[in-house]
Amino acid sequence: MKLGVNIDHSATLRQVRYRGVEESGEPDVIKVALLCEHAGADGITAHLREDRRHIVDSDIYNLNKSIKTRLNLEMAITKEMAEIASEIQPAYVCLVPEKREEVTTEGGLDVRSNLDSISALSSQLQSQGSTQVSCFIDADEDQVRATADSGAKLIEIHTGPFAHSFHNSEQVNAELKKVVKTAELARNLGLVVNAGHGLNYSNVTTLVKAFPEFYELNIGHSIIAHALFVGIEKAVAEMRDLIPQ
Repeated sequence: MKLGVNIDHSATLRQVRYRGVEESGEPDVIKVALLCEHAGADGITAHLREDRRHIVDSDIYNLNKSIKTRLNLEMAITKEMAEIASEIQPAYVCLVPEKREEVTTEGGLDVRSNLDSISALSSQLQSQGSTQVSCFIDADEDQVRATADSGAKLIEIHTGPFAHSFHNSEQVNAELKKVVKTAELARNLGLVVNAGHGLNYSNVTTLVKAFPEFYELNIGHSIIAHALFVGIEKAVAEMRDLIPQ
């Protein structure tokens, strides 16, 4: 099982002081990414939002050139983002819903309602080179089937409901069952199954024991927060140790 580290919130910290002059600002998100790799990250995830609230264009271009593992570019389904992805051809593009008013991504993509546009974008990106397309979806079987219909190769299951109910045993078990059922269907349909959102040092073990066949977990906020106390390399290494390899 692989660990993708989302570095968005290292950029959030930078933007507090250096919006508009990011390349001279700190923390240096490229250095953060390289340290994550050095500590055992199997990939780097970054979300280029339409409002550029944290990651900015230069980050994406520099990450794609600098990292040694692979870039997972999270993005909305827009012409602008499609053009950027087509130009840099990251290893993965993860299609996500996006609202200007949300602090972070709050739910999964409605693939069924956007099937035509997602199918077209998946075909475009996957025919150009080595980029594979993923859809970030809720634990919902219809969305899994829609993703398979779209031509995307992967899903990332939104684990927020599981994570946010973790201290309510009855609710967390119900959410965990949804995740596992969704993951099993996706695997049976030939999709690569990833997961992410809200995962941390307390709940990740429960998730991976329930479904050991996840290909990759994408984790960001918890690692960046823990790094304030122990440093980014130790924070990544400690998370890496919790995920079976």
